[in-house]
Amino acid sequence: MSKTATRNRTLTCAEKEYRDFAQSILQIDRNVSLQQIKGQLIVGDFFDIATHFPKQFVDLLILDPPYNLTKDYHGNRFKELDKSSYSSWFSKIVDSLIPMIKPCSTIYVCSDWKTSSLVLPILEERFFVRNRITWEREKGRGSKQNWKNNTEDIWFCTNSKNYHFDVEVVKIKRKVLAPYRLEGKPKDWSTEGDNKYRLTYPSNIWTDITIPFWSMPENTPHPTQKPEKLLAKLILASSKKNDFVFDPFIGSGTTAVVAEKLGRQWCGVDINLEYLCWAKKRIGSSLHDPAIQGFSDGVFWERNSTPSQRKSSSTGRVHKDIQESIFD
Repeated sequence: MSKTATRNRTLTCAEKEYRDFAQSILQIDRNVSLQQIKGQLIVGDFFDIATHFPKQFVDLLILDPPYNLTKDYHGNRFKELDKSSYSSWFSKIVDSLIPMIKPCSTIYVCSDWKTSSLVLPILEERFFVRNRITWEREKGRGSKQNWKNNTEDIWFCTNSKNYHFDVEVVKIKRKVLAPYRLEGKPKDWSTEGDNKYRLTYPSNIWTDITIPFWSMPENTPHPTQKPEKLLAKLILASSKKNDFVFDPFIGSGTTAVVAEKLGRQWCGVDINLEYLCWAKKRIGSSLHDPAIQGFSDGVFWERNSTPSQRKSSSTGRVHKDIQESIFD
């Protein structure tokens, strides 16, 4: 019998936890108010319950439905569709969500390289597509007959020309390799300990994201779990304190966990009750540990550049990094 590694921190639920958490997961079969869904995880098929949600309550929509790949989500199997069928399926999702979003809302849509070409025309018909973020998944299977696929896309869309975007809160702190001085003074950089750093504007290519794995406390057995750092960037840039963040395919709860840590209101839906129980447990843990790996002192740090000492904060905006080998 194989033994679990001593440093394996993958989150799961014991049978009693599962039973207790399951009782607190919301089910809806009629119209609900905003107050009823605040801070709630809802189990169900999104298409069955979409019409029950309030109108225009969403400030920030995180849309991460299954990509057009055959994959087993712990008993809920999604089968790859032909391009036309997937486009129709995705269109139905978006059209169901449009009544829920505010005129000034922001929409982020996750996809892989194949799915991107299918969802883009649909998004362009309904929203203002502002950019495509491509982020590096530093894991993935290799191939002897193709290039290894280790990136995913996030489409940055808005519902109108009036939207919130705060670049100052998502700047990246990078080591300065060639410190330039102007009239003897540092130009756009500062010294901290033995290193020199500069705050830089983020681009639409993200190479500083670490996929959750077994030694990270945010890790779950979910096959396509998004990292907390990834969601933190989206939520900080495109929402304000107490804005409402909605995720209709929330999986193991990363959107809710990060929204909770960053002081946003939130609601999430998923068809898999087990995933929502994991999410419930993660949300509870976040109340005691507001840390987000790679985000501290109010800035995002490039991979492997974080000092060992971190300040603490009761607000959840200043965090300490996980001090173990999380970079592979």
